[in-house]
This record gives sequence, structure tokens and C-alpha cells, in this order.
Amino acid sequence: MNARAQGLPRRLENIVLVADLAGTAVFAVEGAISAMRAQLDLLGVMVIAFIVALGGGVTRDLLIGATPPKAVADWRYPALALLMGGLAFVARDWVLGWSGPMLILLDAAGLGLFAVAGTQKAQNFGISPFVSMLMGTVTGVGGGVIRDIVLARIPLVLQVDLYASSAFVGAASLVIARRLGVPPLWSAWLAGTVCFALRMLSVRYGWQLPKAL
Repeated sequence: MNARAQGLPRRLENIVLVADLAGTAVFAVEGAISAMRAQLDLLGVMVIAFIVALGGGVTRDLLIGATPPKAVADWRYPALALLMGGLAFVARDWVLGWSGPMLILLDAAGLGLFAVAGTQKAQNFGISPFVSMLMGTVTGVGGGVIRDIVLARIPLVLQVDLYASSAFVGAASLVIARRLGVPPLWSAWLAGTVCFALRMLSVRYGWQLPKAL
């Protein structure tokens, strides 16, 4: 582990681990659904599930110097991503029947979890507050961007509602809460809730950033 991250309270490490693994599971299922809707075979489904679940975290770890990335160093990450992708494929008749609102709910949950995990991990490594917010955003949206590039389409993060913005606001909420002395667990819950709520509200009311004419 990076020397700057040594000696941290165990609770901070656990927050990152729990949020990271939960986000990995959620995004692996979402990635598998995207792949199946693109009519990819089993291998394609597993690859896309892996990319969506771990792409953002790998990018974050490389940028903050947390090498080797957790997706490589800790077997639980790839195992969980592949397990959830495989389960989604086996239960494809069921998961492909999920409604749009269900998928948006799933995606918003994963986004909130990864925004928290990415921001907290960057903070653990001594990264400045603003860059930590960016790392939380990268963790949340990175896998989806890579997925869309692989599937040869414009990344959804650049088109839909307040997506990356929701992750950034959630990440900022975590940094601000910690600066105000809010306990780590409560800060994580607050940040994840803010990200989730903003994402869902943006979908509900069609909130978007200004676009070029």
C-alpha cells in the first residue's frame, strides 16, 4: 500500500472496501444487461460486465498511484464482477425484462457507491480535496465510458441528464462532510444519498447541463 495510506483507521479502509465491492456487483449486472441488449455472446457479456464494474476503479488507482490496482491485486474484485455478470447471463430472461426505472435505480445506486469509494480512497492516499472529488467522479463514470467506447457509441455520460455531475456533487458532499467533522460512516451515507438522489431527480425532471445549439 502507498505509504501515505498506511496507518489509517480501519473504518476508512472498510468504507472503501464495502462501497467498492457493492458498486462492483451492481455495475457488473448493469454491464451484463447492456451487453446482452447489444446481442453479445457469453464471452462478450463477461467482458463488458468486467469493464463496467472495474474500469473506473482501475483508472482511479492508476491515477492516484495505488498500484497494482485493486482489480488486479485483490481476487475478490474480478471474481465478484465475473460472478455477477455470469448470474445475470443465466437469469437473462428475468433481468432483460427489468423496466427502465429499475435500471436507472440500479445505475444510480452503483454511481453513488463508486463516488463514495473513489473519493474516500483518494483522500486516504493524501490526494487534495478537489482532485479527490474528480477521482470519485472517474470511479463512478469510468467503466461506463469504456463500455460505450467498446460498443462503438457516444458515451452516455456525455448525453444523459446529470450523470457525471451527480457523482461529482456526491464526491464533494463527502469531502465537505469530512472537513466539517462528520464521522466517516455518516459522511459516506450522506454522499451516496446525495449522488443517488440528484441522479434520480435529474431523470425525473429532465435536468441537464446546457448544451451547444
